[in-house]
Amino acid sequence: MTAKNDKKIIKAWAMFDWSNSAYNLVITSTIFPAYYTAITTTKIDGVITDDKVNFFGLTFVNTALSNYALAIAYLIIAIITPFLTATADFRGNKRLFMKIFTWIGAIACCGLYFFKASTLELGVILFAIAAIGYCGGMVFNNSYLPDIATPDQQDKISAKGFAYGYIGSVILQIICFVFVLMPDLFGITDASFPARLSFLLVGIWWIGFSYIPFTVLPKSSPSYNKKIQMKVANGYQELRKVWGQLKEMPVLKTFLLAYFFYAMGVQTIMLVAANFGEKILNLGTSKLIATILIIQLVAIFGAFLMSRLSKVYGNIKVLMFVVLIWITTCIAAYFIQNEYQFYGLAAVVGLIMGGIQSLSRSTFSKYLPENIAETASFFSFYDVTEKLAIVAGLFSFGFIEELTGNMRNSALSLGVFFIIGFVVLFLVLKKERGVLV
Repeated sequence: MTAKNDKKIIKAWAMFDWSNSAYNLVITSTIFPAYYTAITTTKIDGVITDDKVNFFGLTFVNTALSNYALAIAYLIIAIITPFLTATADFRGNKRLFMKIFTWIGAIACCGLYFFKASTLELGVILFAIAAIGYCGGMVFNNSYLPDIATPDQQDKISAKGFAYGYIGSVILQIICFVFVLMPDLFGITDASFPARLSFLLVGIWWIGFSYIPFTVLPKSSPSYNKKIQMKVANGYQELRKVWGQLKEMPVLKTFLLAYFFYAMGVQTIMLVAANFGEKILNLGTSKLIATILIIQLVAIFGAFLMSRLSKVYGNIKVLMFVVLIWITTCIAAYFIQNEYQFYGLAAVVGLIMGGIQSLSRSTFSKYLPENIAETASFFSFYDVTEKLAIVAGLFSFGFIEELTGNMRNSALSLGVFFIIGFVVLFLVLKKERGVLV
């Protein structure tokens, strides 16, 4: 078994966030949403006159289609990862699965180089496949946390991973930013080329830097056993086994319920923020990218701030406070009218975005019993919870937009998920104190 808190291994583990967060920033948050919305929207004097697209003969609102595509991708991940993570636990090869999903995601990003208005179906499908690659890799990366770090260090190390991710993604984003804003400097005449080049660079960056953790991280999980190496594990039985174990862990079980509801809001906002800024406020690509860059930089500070605050006030109290801010954010998004209000809201989102993800991951890890072997299976359950939350959030966001014709209503509806999450976090706090155990 690998010694915990090894600095070299921890840095290598954090580099996986560095490599794949470029996808999260460029593809889901900035250039792809702006490019996708631009090539699928008709405007006259800055006013949207047509935002419908034809996808294999079916008509959708453009942003609703992208939300549905992501939701389906996350649903696929939620279905297949239990089997894969259980296999990884028993065979001790979760690093191999990290490689497979990384290659899937990176190749899909490179394929987006060929995405134009005339190849909408190809672009949307590759967009969904890239999401599958990203999410699949993160399942196994997250499951390494209790293997490489002691409980007292997990908040700090989890925050370090997110910080590496934000720094790495910002560096690549700036490189892409230069091509998008200054195409003349490079003699670029095709207006679609800078965005498509950015997608290609993301794929190369992703697979290139991933080989740092692939080289350093241990191959086998702690439950590696030669006698059962050749058995194919039933991942769904493993999920049922985890569910059975959770019945004896009331705090962890209640925390997962809270996480399900507030993750609906957090993850959906992160995935649709760029489309909101482009479609509702007509920000334009340059302003949108600059805004998201600010969010990423602020998020680095936010991740470490939440880690520090958790030491003073405890993880659950800090999460409750952050969820309250998210509720206020949803309400503010409904009333927002100009780009400066959007910038202010973006700064707030950046501050709490990294913190709530980092603290949620480490809180779950800390609630696991010490020396538990099946870390990948437990983190599979955590990941399935998150992915199903995203599916519900994205589908509801897209459906409400199509139903009401206004994305503001979708943003406001997310506040309900946060309110439920806050109430359940309060129950977690009570159970921690032994009131409801």
